Parts: sequence; C-alpha cells; structure tokens
Amino acid sequence: MFKKLLLSFTVLLLLASCANKKDLIYYQDIQNSSQSSINYVANEIQINDILYIKVDALIQDSAKPFNLDINASAAINLDTFKVQGYLVSQDGTIVFPILGTLKVAGKTPSQLQKMLVDLLKDNGYIKDANVNVRVINSKVTVLGEVRNPGTYSFDEQNISLNQAIGYAGDLTIFGKRKDVLLIRENNGTRTYIKLDLTKSDWFTSPYYYVKQNDVIIVNPNGAKVMTSGYLSNIGSIIGILSFAATLVLLFKK
Repeated sequence: MFKKLLLSFTVLLLLASCANKKDLIYYQDIQNSSQSSINYVANEIQINDILYIKVDALIQDSAKPFNLDINASAAINLDTFKVQGYLVSQDGTIVFPILGTLKVAGKTPSQLQKMLVDLLKDNGYIKDANVNVRVINSKVTVLGEVRNPGTYSFDEQNISLNQAIGYAGDLTIFGKRKDVLLIRENNGTRTYIKLDLTKSDWFTSPYYYVKQNDVIIVNPNGAKVMTSGYLSNIGSIIGILSFAATLVLLFKK
C-alpha cells in the first residue's frame, strides 16, 4: 500500500511540475511574414523627472542666461546633469531662469521645447531660439520571475516592454507568461494592466511602450508555486515517505 501511495505521489508531483509548451512560447498568434504598423508615442513629463534643457541661439551670449552653469568638463557626466538638472516638483513645475515657474508635467519633451521657444520669442529675449529637452532619469523596474530583477535606466525616448524585460535577462522558466502585471503612474493615477505575453494583441495598445517609472511584475507559474512553502524540498518529502514505507515493510516481517 505504501509503495503504491509513494509511486502515486511521485507521479502527481512530476505531472504538476511539467510545463505546457503553450505556456512558454511568446506571441503564438503571430503569423510568419505578417506586418503591423508601429505607433510611436512620446512619453509625457512626470513628477520627479529630471530634465536637461539646453537653449541655443545664433548669438550665443543671448542664450547663456537661460542655460545651467555647468563647465565643459562636467558636461559629459550624466550624474552632474542629474544633480544640477531641472527636477519636476510635486506640483508638476520647474523654475526656469528668467522665465520663472513653468508647468511642465503632462507635456511631452517636444511640447515643452515649443513652449520655451514661444516664451523666449514672445517676451523679446531670443527671436531664433533652438531648445533641446530630454528626460535624463528615465527608468523601469522589472520584478518577479526574471533572471535579473531590478531597476534599469534608459536613454531612448521609447523602449518597448520586450526591451525592458530583455534588460532583466528575460523570464525564467518559472515565469507565468500569461500573467504579467504592468503598473503605471500618470497624472496622479495608478493603473494596473494584466498582459498575456503568449499573445500579440496588446502590441497596438498604449502598453507596448513603457513609460518612465513603470513597474513590470512577472508572476510565478504553477510549477514554481508547487516548489514553495511546504513543498520547497520535494526530494526530502519523497525521502521521508520512502523511509516510512521501509519501516512498515520491516515491521511486517
């Protein structure tokens, strides 16, 4: 009886730990040579973003009062810009030289560029200003069943969720591809989105490209759950059952 119970228990554990092929392959609905359009979406400036803003003009002296006083040797140091850049305050504003307090949260970098060009022109400061705006502390956090969970910085205006997961070394074999949680904060609202990485129907959604400060959580699959808690050491459990079965057989003799 104990031998049968031990065999049954072992078979059940093996079956529970087996992974289905359909649970592991990405984007199974994509057909060979199929095509789809790419919709690039500019990320909006958020609270706690750090902005690099550079004002240029034909007459350099006219633009100098509107630029941060960073020496040439420090200009190549990104950490220096992060310390001396424009930090977006809790009310979504920055304090810009001469122009004063400006509302920037909710605008894209290109929209802020245009606003600054217009302000400089309309106030009679610079007629032909050229303004460059960039967010220099963009980051995404990837947690859960990935090889290298953590927070990753990126310099591009757009990176996809696939790229973000790639930074973290891809999902482990225990990552539940049908249950990936994206947490996004925007304009004082936190949104929770569940994504299925075995399908591609979300490629055209607002969640294909990550935004700065997004959090991606990969939940564990059934096999991982089975190996946690009381079943954390399956070998030990089988060993105990085998020992118990041996003792019963010995006493029967």
